[in-house]
Amino acid sequence: MTENNENCETCTHQGTCPSRNSGEAVTCEVDPGSKIKHKIIIASGKGGVGKSTVSVNLARALLLDGFKVGILDADITGPNIPKLLGIEDRSLVLGEDGIKPADAGGIKAASMALLLSSRDSPVVWRGPMKMAAIKQFIEDVEWGELDFLIIDLPPGTSDEPLSVAQLIPDLAGAIIVTTPQEVSLLDSRKAVNMVKTMKLPVIGIIENMAGLMCPHCHQRIDIFQSGGGERMAEEMNVRFLGSIPIDPQVCSLGDAGQTFVEGDTPAADIFRLIVERLKNILR
Repeated sequence: MTENNENCETCTHQGTCPSRNSGEAVTCEVDPGSKIKHKIIIASGKGGVGKSTVSVNLARALLLDGFKVGILDADITGPNIPKLLGIEDRSLVLGEDGIKPADAGGIKAASMALLLSSRDSPVVWRGPMKMAAIKQFIEDVEWGELDFLIIDLPPGTSDEPLSVAQLIPDLAGAIIVTTPQEVSLLDSRKAVNMVKTMKLPVIGIIENMAGLMCPHCHQRIDIFQSGGGERMAEEMNVRFLGSIPIDPQVCSLGDAGQTFVEGDTPAADIFRLIVERLKNILR
């Protein structure tokens, strides 16, 4: 899976690996994933904008609409998808034909967190090792037939986003998640340009944490300013999919491994509208 015999116990190429004793990184032929209709990457220019929360709620919303859905956690050193899906106690299992993804209430999931011995174990890897892991998740996981594969990228514009774009053919495009303030928009513009540089479609921009409705005075409080995501989308000539307000339930449900899109809150209502826009775009 990596190099110098490290972490080889999780690799499906044991026994046939030409690099096991040479110390060279393994290069795998990547399955084009012809049984997956739509492969969407979820990206952000910086961390802390709620990209993983958007990923799991998008996966859950599509599942509730009757689609077959998988989610690939491509953040090798900071994998949060199992926590948000409530499957931290699961593990990926090696079957006869490859790695079997974990099941999260009908969502197929693969993440580095499902291979670690402890929730607190760090993944202290350099770029080539992370790329090898991403290759194995793409090639060796038995995704089967899916309508959507949601790929949650780490923040930024470095190795992992480039690796995924190079390894997965026929990507439907990318959704960029941002928050309204300028410091986030500065990095989000870079993420949009990264996607364009890779010749991928930008499906649209989602603005997260867009204002808080005060439970006492019922007035909107723009904690991170407002409207920045929509203005950026207009400036960069890409679609604006919607603004998700700050909702205390989003945090509490995520910590409990549940998705807020199944609830009855303003954030859930708006998110369902965003999902409808996405489906219309991909039709």
